[in-house]
Amino acid sequence: MKEASRRLRWERRTQAPLLVLAVAFAVAYAVPIVLPDAGARVLRACTLAEWMVWGAFAADYLVRLCLSSARRAFVRTHWLDLVAVVLPMIQPLRLLRLVATLMLVGRRARMAPQIRLTTYVAGAVVGLMMFGSLAVLSVERDAPDGNIRNLGDAVWWSFTTMTTVGYGDHSPTTGLGRVLAVGLMLSGIALLGVVTANIAAWFISRFERDDRVEREQTAAIADLAAEVRALRAEVALLRGASPEAPAALAVPAPAAAPAAGGPAATAPTP
Repeated sequence: MKEASRRLRWERRTQAPLLVLAVAFAVAYAVPIVLPDAGARVLRACTLAEWMVWGAFAADYLVRLCLSSARRAFVRTHWLDLVAVVLPMIQPLRLLRLVATLMLVGRRARMAPQIRLTTYVAGAVVGLMMFGSLAVLSVERDAPDGNIRNLGDAVWWSFTTMTTVGYGDHSPTTGLGRVLAVGLMLSGIALLGVVTANIAAWFISRFERDDRVEREQTAAIADLAAEVRALRAEVALLRGASPEAPAALAVPAPAAAPAAGGPAATAPTP
């Protein structure tokens, strides 16, 4: 429990710095693609920045692994992080480093409790579209039969691919570009499914809440009606159980005075 709390504190403290490093990685990745005529010094600086950011993510994974008491369980539950860390070391391509960095940023965003689903989906859409545009531009720009020559064409292609519209005015011609297209298509379908499921869940929860309130109101009305019936029964019982005043307790009426000229009352004989 203590090791888990230490790991959670580490993740909370490093979340913001790693997000800043991810933005720096995005800039370092985009500059050589958007500005292909930049000097050799700029290109070397961007490459160095990419590897430094990648080293920070790898060090973060190792620290979290060391802070975990059950390390085998940590590796099993965070296997996607491990794949993202090892992947560029197997084949150090810039595109693989891009995919792996997206995987790590997504994992850290999901672990943060304050990031909501809508924010994550919106960030995933923007990130995938921009990185997909840069990746396909770097692959297709120098292709002999390619028709994606600038950043505008790449962004338009990414947007139409992620939304599964596919106008066909721009399409990749290389094998790696088509692999990117497949990844964007699947990502777009998955994100649209998440958005649709989120909206459906919101409607269902709203209907369930309204139905619960209606059931509570119906139950309250039924309880109130039962109380009213009980009170009526008690009133009827009280009315039936209270008789009129008993005759023994009735006050006798005063004796009538003798009429004038009538016989006088005889006194009793002693």
